[in-house]
Amino acid sequence: MKILLGSDHGGLRLKAEIKELLKEMGILYEDVGCDCDDSVDYPDYAQPVAEKVANGEFDLGILICGTGIGMSIAANKVKGIRCAVVSDEFSARMSREHNNANILALGERVVGPDLAKSIVRAWLSAEFQGNRHERRVKKIHALEGSE
Repeated sequence: MKILLGSDHGGLRLKAEIKELLKEMGILYEDVGCDCDDSVDYPDYAQPVAEKVANGEFDLGILICGTGIGMSIAANKVKGIRCAVVSDEFSARMSREHNNANILALGERVVGPDLAKSIVRAWLSAEFQGNRHERRVKKIHALEGSE
Protein backbone atom coordinates (compact mmCIF):
# COMPACT_ATOMS: atom_id res chain seq x y z
CA MET A 1 0.00 0.00 0.00
CA LYS A 2 1.26 3.44 -0.92
CA ILE A 3 -0.27 6.58 0.60
CA LEU A 4 0.12 10.22 -0.44
CA LEU A 5 -0.10 12.88 2.26
CA GLY A 6 -0.77 16.58 2.02
CA SER A 7 -1.55 19.42 4.37
CA ASP A 8 -1.75 23.14 4.56
CA HIS A 9 -0.19 25.14 7.41
CA GLY A 10 -3.19 24.30 9.62
CA GLY A 11 -2.50 20.58 9.42
CA LEU A 12 1.29 20.54 9.53
CA ARG A 13 1.71 19.24 13.09
CA LEU A 14 -0.92 16.55 12.79
CA LYS A 15 0.58 15.42 9.49
CA ALA A 16 3.91 14.84 11.29
CA GLU A 17 2.10 12.61 13.80
CA ILE A 18 0.43 10.65 11.00
CA LYS A 19 3.75 10.19 9.22
CA GLU A 20 5.21 8.65 12.39
CA LEU A 21 2.22 6.31 12.64
CA LEU A 22 2.61 5.20 9.02
CA LYS A 23 6.31 4.51 9.63
CA GLU A 24 5.42 2.41 12.68
CA MET A 25 2.86 0.51 10.61
CA GLY A 26 5.38 -0.10 7.83
CA ILE A 27 3.26 1.71 5.27
CA LEU A 28 4.98 3.50 2.40
CA TYR A 29 4.04 7.15 1.99
CA GLU A 30 5.07 10.35 0.29
CA ASP A 31 4.31 13.92 1.30
CA VAL A 32 3.44 16.68 -1.19
CA GLY A 33 3.73 19.38 1.50
CA CYS A 34 3.35 21.90 2.88
CA ASP A 35 6.44 22.02 5.03
CA CYS A 36 6.13 25.40 6.74
CA ASP A 37 3.96 27.42 9.12
CA ASP A 38 3.41 30.16 6.51
CA SER A 39 -0.17 30.59 5.36
CA VAL A 40 -0.79 28.54 2.21
CA ASP A 41 -3.88 27.58 0.21
CA TYR A 42 -5.26 24.09 0.84
CA PRO A 43 -6.39 23.46 -2.78
CA ASP A 44 -2.71 23.61 -3.81
CA TYR A 45 -2.09 20.47 -1.74
CA ALA A 46 -5.44 18.72 -2.15
CA GLN A 47 -5.18 18.76 -5.94
CA PRO A 48 -1.93 16.80 -6.38
CA VAL A 49 -2.97 14.24 -3.78
CA ALA A 50 -6.38 13.78 -5.41
CA GLU A 51 -4.99 13.58 -8.94
CA LYS A 52 -2.32 11.02 -8.03
CA VAL A 53 -4.81 8.86 -6.15
CA ALA A 54 -7.34 9.14 -8.99
CA ASN A 55 -4.79 8.11 -11.63
CA GLY A 56 -3.54 5.17 -9.57
CA GLU A 57 -0.06 6.41 -8.69
CA PHE A 58 -1.04 6.04 -5.03
CA ASP A 59 -3.54 3.68 -3.44
CA LEU A 60 -4.94 6.17 -0.92
CA GLY A 61 -4.49 9.72 0.29
CA ILE A 62 -4.64 11.56 3.57
CA LEU A 63 -5.22 15.32 3.64
CA ILE A 64 -5.06 17.53 6.71
CA CYS A 65 -6.02 21.15 7.27
CA GLY A 66 -7.55 23.02 10.19
CA THR A 67 -10.96 21.35 9.91
CA GLY A 68 -10.55 18.85 7.07
CA ILE A 69 -13.50 20.46 5.32
CA GLY A 70 -11.61 22.60 2.82
CA MET A 71 -9.33 19.74 1.83
CA SER A 72 -12.31 17.45 1.38
CA ILE A 73 -14.20 19.90 -0.78
CA ALA A 74 -11.16 20.55 -2.98
CA ALA A 75 -10.23 16.87 -3.33
CA ASN A 76 -13.78 15.88 -4.26
CA LYS A 77 -13.61 18.16 -7.31
CA VAL A 78 -11.22 15.66 -8.91
CA LYS A 79 -13.00 12.97 -10.93
CA GLY A 80 -12.83 9.57 -9.26
CA ILE A 81 -12.16 10.85 -5.76
CA ARG A 82 -14.29 10.00 -2.77
CA CYS A 83 -12.79 12.02 0.06
CA ALA A 84 -14.39 11.79 3.49
CA VAL A 85 -13.75 14.27 6.27
CA VAL A 86 -13.87 12.19 9.43
CA SER A 87 -13.60 12.90 13.15
CA ASP A 88 -14.37 9.48 14.67
CA GLU A 89 -13.36 5.85 14.16
CA PHE A 90 -16.84 4.61 13.20
CA SER A 91 -17.18 7.14 10.36
CA ALA A 92 -13.66 6.28 9.21
CA ARG A 93 -14.54 2.60 8.91
CA MET A 94 -17.87 3.30 7.23
CA SER A 95 -16.28 5.68 4.72
CA ARG A 96 -14.17 2.77 3.48
CA GLU A 97 -16.62 -0.11 3.96
CA HIS A 98 -19.69 1.57 2.48
CA ASN A 99 -18.41 4.48 0.37
CA ASN A 100 -15.02 3.15 -0.73
CA ALA A 101 -13.41 6.47 0.25
CA ASN A 102 -9.98 6.76 -1.30
CA ILE A 103 -8.91 9.89 0.57
CA LEU A 104 -9.28 10.66 4.26
CA ALA A 105 -9.47 14.29 5.38
CA LEU A 106 -8.69 15.26 8.97
CA GLY A 107 -8.89 18.52 10.88
CA GLU A 108 -5.99 19.34 13.19
CA ARG A 109 -8.21 21.78 15.10
CA VAL A 110 -10.93 19.13 15.41
CA VAL A 111 -9.14 15.94 16.43
CA GLY A 112 -6.08 15.52 18.61
CA PRO A 113 -3.13 13.34 17.67
CA ASP A 114 -4.27 10.23 19.55
CA LEU A 115 -7.75 10.27 18.07
CA ALA A 116 -6.33 11.03 14.61
CA LYS A 117 -4.06 8.00 14.83
CA SER A 118 -7.01 5.80 15.86
CA ILE A 119 -9.02 7.18 12.94
CA VAL A 120 -6.21 6.47 10.48
CA ARG A 121 -5.77 2.92 11.84
CA ALA A 122 -9.52 2.27 11.54
CA TRP A 123 -9.63 3.74 8.02
CA LEU A 124 -6.65 1.76 6.77
CA SER A 125 -7.86 -1.52 8.28
CA ALA A 126 -11.34 -1.27 6.76
CA GLU A 127 -12.12 -2.71 3.35
CA PHE A 128 -14.85 -1.89 0.87
CA GLN A 129 -17.73 -4.35 1.32
CA GLY A 130 -19.03 -4.13 -2.24
CA ASN A 131 -22.41 -5.74 -2.89
CA ARG A 132 -25.20 -3.19 -2.40
CA HIS A 133 -22.59 -0.51 -1.68
CA GLU A 134 -21.00 -1.06 -5.11
CA ARG A 135 -24.26 -0.01 -6.75
CA ARG A 136 -24.24 3.23 -4.75
CA VAL A 137 -20.61 4.03 -5.51
CA LYS A 138 -21.35 3.48 -9.22
CA LYS A 139 -24.15 6.05 -8.93
CA ILE A 140 -21.65 8.52 -7.43
CA HIS A 141 -19.37 7.92 -10.43
CA ALA A 142 -22.33 8.44 -12.76
CA LEU A 143 -22.90 11.87 -11.20
CA GLU A 144 -19.44 12.93 -12.34
CA GLY A 145 -19.77 11.20 -15.71
CA SER A 146 -17.15 8.54 -14.97
CA GLU A 147 -19.08 5.28 -14.79
